Amino acid sequence: MASLPMVRVALLIAFSVFLTLILGFGLPSVLNLFARCCGFPEASVTESIVLLYALFVLYVAMPRLPRGTVKVEGKALFITGCDTGFGLSLAKRFHKLGFTVFAGCLFKDGEGAKELESLHSEKLKVVQLDVCSEEQVSQAVQFVTANLDDPEKGLWAVVNNAGISIFGEVEFTTMDTYKQISEVNLWGTIRVTKAFLPLIRRAKGRVVNIASMYGRMGNALRSPYCVSKYGVECFSDCLRYEMKVWGVKVSVVEPGNFIVATGILTRDMVTTTAEKLWKEAPPGVQEDYGKAHFEQCMALMRSYCNSGQREVEPVLDDITDAITSKRPYTRYNPMEPHWWIRMQIMTHLPAAISDRLYF
Repeated sequence: MASLPMVRVALLIAFSVFLTLILGFGLPSVLNLFARCCGFPEASVTESIVLLYALFVLYVAMPRLPRGTVKVEGKALFITGCDTGFGLSLAKRFHKLGFTVFAGCLFKDGEGAKELESLHSEKLKVVQLDVCSEEQVSQAVQFVTANLDDPEKGLWAVVNNAGISIFGEVEFTTMDTYKQISEVNLWGTIRVTKAFLPLIRRAKGRVVNIASMYGRMGNALRSPYCVSKYGVECFSDCLRYEMKVWGVKVSVVEPGNFIVATGILTRDMVTTTAEKLWKEAPPGVQEDYGKAHFEQCMALMRSYCNSGQREVEPVLDDITDAITSKRPYTRYNPMEPHWWIRMQIMTHLPAAISDRLYF
């Protein structure tokens, strides 16, 4: 089976050829007409469009270029949400690479924490951490500082991975749910970042925030999650501007659909959540929407449970690059090609076009 980069390149080339054929017949005439109205020579318009379009195709299809690698020796990082999924895999990967890893786990006696502790390594330390707790975040900073080889050199990286997901239409979603999701995904990210930032600044290190493709585009049934991840994107941008003078690099990783790989959504979860959503909805909302419509939406969510990429490596590779490359990217997009194209369309084309295509 072709690797994801090769599939992406092939799909982009096919898409570019299709787009070129469609636009090639009508766009030059329109541009030449516009050029004549503005007093420009006709030939320059077509040539400029071809050049710009060729550069665009090269930019999106070109494989990642080597940008140097930082030395791992003596470097430590802190990762949140290491109980399962990306966080657990990240802790094991960076420990294998030679980093000192502080793995924040919500359940210090849970399966994920036990798996990490079973490695019996001085370079991998499990830390009790609820990102919603100011006290636990403060204690984590104290623990990390006390266990660094040289606290004056700081902490090389913090990876804000802890997060939760939920679904439901706006009128079926309570305000408490909105607050709960943002408390973990957004305020937890900000809380941890602020607490560890002095250590990161000393090392001129890295902040890597795990957002989502839904931090760049909205979707029906996902507003609480989208709101929290949009916030992570904005916070990361603002932090990047401020940290530039300190030599700290801030990157955002925007995973696509990794439901199967992480088990973040199962049919049992959908069933339990659906019962709660319907039960808590006001009588008027139940009556207006109807049970048939509600069940159709829940069936759609159940269909997602077996979708998405089956391996977490694309996300791990991007996070690794953000931490080990001398010149990390601002944003990483580990996702399937069709999601990547959808994100470009929804973020760059007028809403009237993207809405008609996808909703």
